[in-house]
Amino acid sequence: MPAVQVLLLACLVWDVGARTAQLRKANDRSGRCQYTFIVASPNESSCPEQSQAMSVIHNLQKDSSTQRLDLEATKARLSSLESLLHHQLTLDRAARPQETQEGLQRELGTLRQERDQLETQTRELETAYSNLLQDKSVLEEEKKRLRQENENLARRLESSSQEVARLRRGQCPQIRDTARDVPPGSREVSTWNLDTLAFQELKSELTEVPASRILKESPSGHLRSREGDNGCGELVWVGEPLTLRTAETITGKYGVWMRDPKPTYPYTQETTWRIDTVGTDVRQVFEYDLIIQFMQGYPSKVHILPRPLESTGAVVYSGSLYFQGAESRTVIRYELNTETVKAEKEIPGAGYHGQFPYSWGGYTDIDLAVDESGLWVIYSTEEAKGAIVLSKLNPENLELEQTWETNIRKQSVANAFIICGTLYTVSSYSSADATVNFAYDTGTGISKTLTIPFKNRYKYSSMIDYNPLEKKLFAWDNLNMVTYDIKLSKM
Repeated sequence: MPAVQVLLLACLVWDVGARTAQLRKANDRSGRCQYTFIVASPNESSCPEQSQAMSVIHNLQKDSSTQRLDLEATKARLSSLESLLHHQLTLDRAARPQETQEGLQRELGTLRQERDQLETQTRELETAYSNLLQDKSVLEEEKKRLRQENENLARRLESSSQEVARLRRGQCPQIRDTARDVPPGSREVSTWNLDTLAFQELKSELTEVPASRILKESPSGHLRSREGDNGCGELVWVGEPLTLRTAETITGKYGVWMRDPKPTYPYTQETTWRIDTVGTDVRQVFEYDLIIQFMQGYPSKVHILPRPLESTGAVVYSGSLYFQGAESRTVIRYELNTETVKAEKEIPGAGYHGQFPYSWGGYTDIDLAVDESGLWVIYSTEEAKGAIVLSKLNPENLELEQTWETNIRKQSVANAFIICGTLYTVSSYSSADATVNFAYDTGTGISKTLTIPFKNRYKYSSMIDYNPLEKKLFAWDNLNMVTYDIKLSKM
């Protein structure tokens, strides 16, 4: 008999027969386990006679039969409970794989979503790559077209130069001036056949400059300045833009690039710097030792500025990068060779971070510039009510040496640059046919309007600076880094 059933029997005997009972367990001679119950009579203090004992035995047998029936019922209930327990365990074991399966289904769904996202990103990248290839093809065609134009212009220029030289040698017959007076000191105009192509070429070259200007030319055909004035003069002509480099990514939508007009060792006239200014934490300055490296996009060094700069107003002068600190009116001098900050200076009252920008925006409130005389800063203030203010800066400590307030509204012009102490502004950053529309002479304090044609070939000029060493304008036009030839003359 199982031990559980023995214990249940003992409990029943205890309930029915007496208040006290003893259960003993011991092995018999054969080694089998035996259980012995000793139950005290609840009514008799001593054992009865035999006849009485038989009666008791019969009563016990009846009680035993009753107890056996109860035991059988109890066993049936136990069997039922065991069946229920087994069934419950079976259900639990079946439920766990179901939960595991649901978990696997969820993970599978997540992986499918990630796969779909990756496929979508792949398609987008393939589309972007295809667009880039198309842009590359367009740019290559544009490059071929520009190369052909340059060759044609070179041939035309050579032809015109030969014609000018021939005319100066007096090979054409002279005529008397009967139609108009000849200005004192001028020579009579030579005659030629007005229907020839040579005349048309020469005419186009001569009429690029307004007729009201009287220009002195050197034998090579270039403008020349008076003796001892370092080539200074008034701006009278801006040429077509020449594209040197195109930015690779959208971070180069606008930016600033420059060469040092007063290079110091170890830098040369060819050393070029470039900063892509799209972003909120602009710190990278790409340095190129040679012009060819700049044109091919292979920097020789990358500077990481100690603090971010803002917008496109930075310049390089005498071995240092000058820039406006982000979200401040502070101008910083960063020495490129030692990679250290040498000076910082707040421009008193200057607007910043979109208070007085140029018309194209871009937080162009503070714009640094360089001309033949040194370092300048272009800005505006509340006191000036948005008019352009010019200050001459000491390049060592950034102290303001002198300040001029103009009558030109800063937000009404697209950009500005300084040549020979005169501020020039550009009318539009997006119009293909813009103009240099104002000039302010710091020597006389007089401003005047101009109509010098200025081409925005790519229709988003975000930076225009003058390089007094090369006598060119540097500009950043919608991802493209371009230069403009200029002509200066004095009345």
